[in-house]
Amino acid sequence: MLHYAVVFLVIALIAALFGFGGIAASAVGIAKVLFMIFIVLAIVSFVAGLMRRG
Repeated sequence: MLHYAVVFLVIALIAALFGFGGIAASAVGIAKVLFMIFIVLAIVSFVAGLMRRG
């Protein structure tokens, strides 16, 4: 999930460099959503790991 967020961020940077503002904005939005999903899943996984030990 984090890999795809970074890929979309790179796509956004390249699109912004060439002047494609709409594509860059869309790619940044997708990257933000994917990163937030990654953070939520990482926290859930961490909490589940702690509960399994105890």
